[in-house]
Amino acid sequence: MNLPFAESYKIKMVEPIKKSTRNQRIQWIKDARYNLFKLNSDQVFIDLLTDSGTGAMSDRQWSELMLGDESYAGASSYFKMKNAIKSILGFDYFLPTHQGRAAENVLFSTLIKEGDVVPGNSHFDTTKGHIEFRKAHAIDCTIDEAFETTNLHPFKGNIDLNKLEQVLKSYPKEKIPCIVVTVTCNSSGGQPVSMQNLKDVKAMATRYGIPVVFDSARFAENAYFIKLREEAYKEKTIKEIVWDMFANADMMTMSSKKDAIVNMGGFIGFKNEETFKNATVFNIMFEGYITYGGMSGRDMNALAQGLYEGTEFDYLESRIKQIEYLGQQLIAAGVPIQMPVGGHAVFVDATKFLPHLPKEELVAQTLAIELYIEGGVRGVEIGTLLADRDPDTRENRYPTLELLRLAIPRRVYTNNHMDYVAAALINVYNRRNDIRKGYRITYEAPIMRHFTVELEKIY
Repeated sequence: MNLPFAESYKIKMVEPIKKSTRNQRIQWIKDARYNLFKLNSDQVFIDLLTDSGTGAMSDRQWSELMLGDESYAGASSYFKMKNAIKSILGFDYFLPTHQGRAAENVLFSTLIKEGDVVPGNSHFDTTKGHIEFRKAHAIDCTIDEAFETTNLHPFKGNIDLNKLEQVLKSYPKEKIPCIVVTVTCNSSGGQPVSMQNLKDVKAMATRYGIPVVFDSARFAENAYFIKLREEAYKEKTIKEIVWDMFANADMMTMSSKKDAIVNMGGFIGFKNEETFKNATVFNIMFEGYITYGGMSGRDMNALAQGLYEGTEFDYLESRIKQIEYLGQQLIAAGVPIQMPVGGHAVFVDATKFLPHLPKEELVAQTLAIELYIEGGVRGVEIGTLLADRDPDTRENRYPTLELLRLAIPRRVYTNNHMDYVAAALINVYNRRNDIRKGYRITYEAPIMRHFTVELEKIY
């Protein structure tokens, strides 16, 4: 018989997690003002809020922690990280930061000014937040297929070249500081960008004299999908594909808490020395000296090791097959999800799940709350709350996709946990017609409100 698939790792240490009763969860989520971010971690049984910083480091990464050089300037850990970034991603210059949004803060402080426009493929919340905080505008140029959850397009993260060129033609060059390409594209369901699309975007950007920035949190997962779905790359290694991907980027930001499998850390990569030097001013102001940038030496060591491990095919295959395993169970039960299943999460189409709820009642958030009450599973809304208000009109933005994201931490949960998550969500699906009312906002911050928002149930 054919040998079944098995994970490419074994478990050395375990962490206990606590079960709870339905009545406890009803009270806890009420006390948290119906915001899943405000739950205590011990009130959650399976935590799929994010895959950011929640992965399990390897024995080699833990070993690297003990070798960390905590010198303030010029630490050996900086050079270890520098060598990994150069050999894997091809960037000559880099700045360490404490996480991805810090990298965006430093880079966008260097590049973006009031009145600018930044085209890209469904900018994620922190990216859009940093753009709009500077009174600039993010313009979504994602292909239309990304917003059709049953469409099996293999690269739903792609940028529509016609949409992009329309932006480049409509604004003067000095108003477009960069094009941001998110790989994989989180907001469209963890969907990959094809190598051909990366090359085409770079070619167009070069014609118009606009630099390209990769939001690279899940670049290795993107490379995995290119290997599986793009014929010209089937025989390439993940590291070879990654090298070819980043040949099409002038700069990059990285939340290393994802594909570098660390609990904290990030960086900015540059190919242009002048832009790098300009950014060092902001890095010193916001993060720290240019050879540590808000990171300890031990964390830089773990990050460097994680870049090597995260770009191995066997690891990526184990990681992505677990997400597929959960996704296929939901599809078989009729639960509507973004297809094909993405790289780091299963995204549930809340609008199709609860079609009778009006968009004003925060449909994806309602579904997230019901899943938590059902089984103690914490997901996150990728919908109206995250879309925030229009910075000019202050009206709610209602995105085309209203999604519940179930983000799977790396090397943390077993497939038994995935079975539990599937059963809990299917139970909610089976009683979906009993969910008659959603929620309204009672408090919100002026930007990136979803982290601290407070809600009340509508009766």
